Order: sequence, then structure tokens, then C-alpha cells
Amino acid sequence: MMSREPLIAIVDDDESVRDAVQVLLESTGRRAVAFASAEQFLASGALRGAKCLILDLRMPGINGMELQRRLLAAGYRIPTIILTAHADDAARARALAAGVVAVLPKPFQADILLDAIKAALRRAADASDDSRGS
Repeated sequence: MMSREPLIAIVDDDESVRDAVQVLLESTGRRAVAFASAEQFLASGALRGAKCLILDLRMPGINGMELQRRLLAAGYRIPTIILTAHADDAARARALAAGVVAVLPKPFQADILLDAIKAALRRAADASDDSRGS
């Protein structure tokens, strides 16, 4: 039987972060898939099914903000959470202005991340409802 839980994609070059987030999500009954790079995520096809993205701000190749920018430019409105050890106030403000749901520090606190995911999934559901009502 296929789960009706929305798919959450985790994109982070740090394997320990990917694993920790995926284990946390799966322990709460959520579906999660993890990728080591933005390029790997884009090549996977998961973009079409993801209802929430959790991105690292700084990664080799395409970083989290660049991936967010490219997705928006291509018409994808996937609610995004940035996890980073490198966010200063200016980077946080730029991310939030670009439509990111939350910018959270690494190491993350599980309850804060789960709350941000709930907000992101509500945003995705609202956007889906809006598109159906048009």
C-alpha cells in the first residue's frame, strides 16, 4: 500500500545531517528521500513529487539558494527549509525574502525542524488548494 504522506526531499552534502533528518522524519511517519547534492536531486525525478525541500545553504556545485532560485524560475513552488551552519542575518533575510519557509541552524533541534516542516506542508497544501480553485 502506498503512503499518502507527502514526500520531503533532503539535499545536503553532509551525510550525517542527511541521515539524521531522514531518520527523524521517518520516525514520525513521514516519507523522506535524501540526496548528497542539488545536481543529484534534480537528476532523480523527485522534484515532481516533493512537497517540501530541506536544503543546505552551502554545498559544492549548486548551493541551496541557487537551487531555490532555479526552481522558482522554472515555476516550481516547493516550500523550502534551509539548514545551515553559515547563515548570518543578511543571508537569512535573503532566504526568507526568496520565499524560504525557515532558515534553521545546524545542528538542528528536532522539534523546531518538525514545526517548520508542518508549516511548509501547510503552505504546499494551501498552494495546491489555490491551484484547484482557479
